[in-house]
Amino acid sequence: MPPLHPLHPLHPLHPLLPLRPFPIQHLERPELWVGPEASVVRTHDRHTDQLVSTGFAQRLDDLDRLAALGATRIRMPVLWERTEAAPGVLDFSWADARLQHLQAGPMRPVIGLLHHGSGPPHTDLLDPAFPAKLADYAGSVAARYPWVDAWTPVNEPLTTARFSGLYGLWFPHRRDDAAFVRALLHQVQGTRLAMQRIRAVNPQAMLVQTEDLGRTHGTQPLAAQVRFDNHRRWLSLDLLHGRVGPAHPLWRYLLQAGATQAELQALHEDPTPPGIVGINHYITSDRFLDHRLSHYPRHTYGHNARQAYADVEAVRVRGAAPGGFEARLREAAARYGSPLAACPLAITEVQLGCTREEQLRWFHEAWQAAARLRQDGVDLRAVTAWATFGAHDWDSLLTRERGHYEPGLFDVRGPQPRPTALATLVQELAQGRAPSHPVLQSPGWWHREERHVYPPHGAMQSRAPRGAPVLITGARGTLGQAFARLCRLRGLPYHLMGRDQMDIADAASVDAALQRLAPWAVVNAAGFVRVDDAEHDPQHWRDNALGPIVLAETCARHGIPVLTFSSDLVFDGGQRHPYGEGDSAHPLNAYGRAKQHVEKALQQQPQALVVRTAAFFGPWDEHNFITQGLGALRRGEPWRAVDDQTVSPTYVPDLVHASLDLLIDGEQGLWHLANQGAVTWHALACRAAEAAGLPRHLVHRIDSSEARQRAPRPAYSALTSERGAVMPALDLALQRFLDATAAGGVHEPPSASFGACALRAAA
Repeated sequence: MPPLHPLHPLHPLHPLLPLRPFPIQHLERPELWVGPEASVVRTHDRHTDQLVSTGFAQRLDDLDRLAALGATRIRMPVLWERTEAAPGVLDFSWADARLQHLQAGPMRPVIGLLHHGSGPPHTDLLDPAFPAKLADYAGSVAARYPWVDAWTPVNEPLTTARFSGLYGLWFPHRRDDAAFVRALLHQVQGTRLAMQRIRAVNPQAMLVQTEDLGRTHGTQPLAAQVRFDNHRRWLSLDLLHGRVGPAHPLWRYLLQAGATQAELQALHEDPTPPGIVGINHYITSDRFLDHRLSHYPRHTYGHNARQAYADVEAVRVRGAAPGGFEARLREAAARYGSPLAACPLAITEVQLGCTREEQLRWFHEAWQAAARLRQDGVDLRAVTAWATFGAHDWDSLLTRERGHYEPGLFDVRGPQPRPTALATLVQELAQGRAPSHPVLQSPGWWHREERHVYPPHGAMQSRAPRGAPVLITGARGTLGQAFARLCRLRGLPYHLMGRDQMDIADAASVDAALQRLAPWAVVNAAGFVRVDDAEHDPQHWRDNALGPIVLAETCARHGIPVLTFSSDLVFDGGQRHPYGEGDSAHPLNAYGRAKQHVEKALQQQPQALVVRTAAFFGPWDEHNFITQGLGALRRGEPWRAVDDQTVSPTYVPDLVHASLDLLIDGEQGLWHLANQGAVTWHALACRAAEAAGLPRHLVHRIDSSEARQRAPRPAYSALTSERGAVMPALDLALQRFLDATAAGGVHEPPSASFGACALRAAA
């Protein structure tokens, strides 16, 4: 007999804790649960592992980070694909370390075995033996961790069956009802058998079954399709509850798609009702079907055997009113409750890939919905902060590896996970404290006018931004205008001020403006930007050195965070690898010396954020290097560009979005924000010409001596960040610049980057 593992209950050192069944909550607030994005998705022969890409697989101390927020449960992935390397060959070393850590700490696990996956290579969702194989694995996990009292054998089985069997996005890439129904049944049957094996070890084990319950809306001619979709969304939970009998609206559909009466009857007569129904809901989960195809782009078109229609996000249709968390939870409570026993519920994923203030608003709205239901007597146990360490490439439903990252409670793009403002919010809510961030006073984009893309259907509803503003200086400059534009887009109230309204170098003027407007933060986008003129014009020192310091000191007296900007021109170009925040500054020109002076003055000041950046280009400025150069090429004129100065160009919308996120997170000190990449001006011009389809041969190489620059420039001033690579790659930024200028300067709103919710419910 092999030696007992330390976690075996018979091992003499086993620290077995008493079982802690789910209590009936008497607190006014729900519990806080947390979960790392855990999808292991197969597309053709490639596996995408979110635990690896977000670093959760490598960091044991992530569990301590989450426990410190006040979480009582973690949706803990002990995934089949990551554990069973070959049939019967199980490696629990990773899970052992983490489960032992959890057993000794305050968080209890809800173990997940399959998260949008199709199992190890020796099986898949359509394998007839899939349910039994999953059950065997579940039995092995339960035997190893018999103290675990909550399990999710399969996350979102209906969603996985749709994406794998009906839409062809994930393996086995089928697009037919038969594959969808078979994949769904195998996951439900696997869940049933898995819970039997788990309960053979721990009779108190509870099934926490998760599902995305997005509702379908539509125009009257599509009423039959809308009804079908709204019956289908309940199928996984109906099957587990034993509700799918001959009277079920989809009984006939299931039989026609290949289900047998015997297997449906078995689930009907011997159900496996969840102990908790977990509702996952995303902004795009609710859909709208419209027979008026001419109103919609072709990529939205779908059809059934009788009708063609557009399938779009209901939140984008003017007049449609998606219900959000509260509506979906009340539907579930009504469907699975009874006069004798209410069905316990939990929100098991709250996640939004968007700008920081929208993430805060989305989670707060979910928490408020949960609190209202609890006040109405609904047994709602918890709200789960999902994708705690972010997620990669969910904007393409994991079908393309583009490195698109969406932060969560923590941003993992630095040396260590960095807590965002979302971490502060969930901690406040878990502890029963009032949320403190001022951006919560404004409604999320899903309540504002800019959510509308598609034509009217019904009455229009919209809410305007409100609350304390952001004060922005530099009303006439490129950067100030960009901040105003994107604050407006993000639903952040703001005041854009020029020198005539507030002189940043005059403490009395600043003090009066702060008292009058009561901003929650100040963005200093003012400054003297003519680098060559700064060599001889004393005004630059007042604008670039004295003004930012006076502004920051006055803000400090009021307790107001301030964001100001520095430059790559603080460096002398002596090194040939990108400069980080810790590298010494040795400016070569007057402009750089003024910026360095501000950096030194603000480095010890609390609530002061200094962003070093470089080489702006953007869709709203006609005078930047790329816009001017591409204009010359279109006129058939040469574009002359220096080839002996290396920089990190910065796309202004990326800079503004990243700066606002850091400001909302309460970051301070020095940050480098430039798009990832190091190029000479000539190389940048060549890339821009090629991307725009313009003649590259008209791009002429020159050196600094030919550029007529009075102020000396460093030969190398590329930037990197030691604190976190939060800016996109340069090539991606350049393409978005060209897209935006082709669209007349219209920049894609942050609300179009839903990440994990983008296309989530696409049919």
